Amino acid sequence: MTARREPISRRERPAKPALSRRWIVDTAVRIMRAEGLGKVTMRRLAQELDTGPASLYVYVANTAELHAAVLDSLLGEVDLTGRDGGEGWREQLRAVMTSYTGVLFEHPQLARAALVARPSGENYLRLVERILDLLSQSGAGREQVAWGVDKLLQSATATAAEQSTREHDPAFEDDWDATVRALHAVDAATHPAITAHMPALVGGSVSDRLRWSFDVLVNGIVHTPVPVVED
Repeated sequence: MTARREPISRRERPAKPALSRRWIVDTAVRIMRAEGLGKVTMRRLAQELDTGPASLYVYVANTAELHAAVLDSLLGEVDLTGRDGGEGWREQLRAVMTSYTGVLFEHPQLARAALVARPSGENYLRLVERILDLLSQSGAGREQVAWGVDKLLQSATATAAEQSTREHDPAFEDDWDATVRALHAVDAATHPAITAHMPALVGGSVSDRLRWSFDVLVNGIVHTPVPVVED
């Protein structure tokens, strides 16, 4: 006769750790690093945390908010010192924005999601604070500096999304090659402007274009006043 198994009291079973937003976000970041942002769903998180999806909604409203929280977590990796850039505010700002772009570049799906995600965590606030501080040293007006932060982040995010896709998606390179061939093949009679600006239209290194784009944005921010709204 088989001995009867002694039941285990609930009190003797190890209790599961209490859920928290921090634990949820940290787990989402780990899944993203291992499997990509596409796997960061409420259902996948619930499986990983050994709970029901409904329990997660107490801490995170939806997948979009979750992705924004993941983005904010990764923004903690941005080097806000700008020391690598040099002593001047412009050089330090360029270094901060380069570091921000680099963080997104490592995660193509997150870079694309960042185009619409709106983080609001502490790391995002530190980034905005640092950009405001550096840009205000240009002597530009308060409104120009305030609006300029959005343009700098928007441009850097779009650049990261494009470049990371170029690096990680083979189809992107094929599409780009097709575009270059089409531009080279245009008829000068029907497309004189394209012809006149080739090959510069597709020339230049990525680093040179990034540096130039940064200078264009900063110069525009500093020297272009915001519109005055008349009552």
